Amino acid sequence: MVSIKDGRKRLVTGVVSTLTAGLALGAFALSGTASGATNTAEAARHTKPTVVLEHGAFADGSSWNGVIADLRADGYPVVAAANPLRGPASDAAALRTVLDHVKGPKILVGHSYGGNVISEAATNDSQVKALVYVAAFLPAPGESALELTNKYPGSTLPDALDPVTYQQADGTTATDLYIQQAKFHHQFAADVPADQAALMAAEQRPIAQAALTEKATTAAWKTIPSWDIVTTQDLNIPAAVQRFMAKRAHAHTTEVAASHSVAVSHPHLVADVIERAAHATVR
Repeated sequence: MVSIKDGRKRLVTGVVSTLTAGLALGAFALSGTASGATNTAEAARHTKPTVVLEHGAFADGSSWNGVIADLRADGYPVVAAANPLRGPASDAAALRTVLDHVKGPKILVGHSYGGNVISEAATNDSQVKALVYVAAFLPAPGESALELTNKYPGSTLPDALDPVTYQQADGTTATDLYIQQAKFHHQFAADVPADQAALMAAEQRPIAQAALTEKATTAAWKTIPSWDIVTTQDLNIPAAVQRFMAKRAHAHTTEVAASHSVAVSHPHLVADVIERAAHATVR
């Protein structure tokens, strides 16, 4: 026989137990919802394409630092590939090893001579969803960087070069090209602070002279949507040359009053164009 007192005690205990269980269940449900939202956000972040950056001559991967910072802040995975600068065919082969390693959709970005390289490396790669050319070459098959540079007047690069000839392992000679450090700021990066340009000059990587005369064999921009940043104060690749190539490729074009080193002087603009390409081509 249960007393009224015992009954009340059990009733109170049951209510407390029910409330405790309910609170625990609610906490679990809230925790699950928060975790689910986090997982959804994480999944959304991971659906963004990987941006693969290819630098050009007289530069290295650090030239993309400001662009990388912006892209990463917006959730994009980024890889800045090391360009050997030996020739479009061999450099494209090197870049393809990077592309093969990166899974999922990719946006491929090339600066200057890097444009030659991405145009070849992206050919027949269904995972490259867009090409972004940054003060870059967009050669057609049979064209070289040197030929395109000379299509219109305006490049002062030849007078700024510092050629170095050396003997190769097979006994033949080859020539690497640098920009004279004293002329680097004006020639390559006039809108970059002088102290930063001096560091860039010291860190520059040379390009094989033969790379500038090697002819393109493919043009990925013929089949892959393209974006192009044209630099109107460029002393390496004249703006008229850049406009010609962009128009021919039917590229989405942005013009900016910048030097050849636009990724350094205007990283936010470059990152914005890359993200626009990503939004337009990756769903």
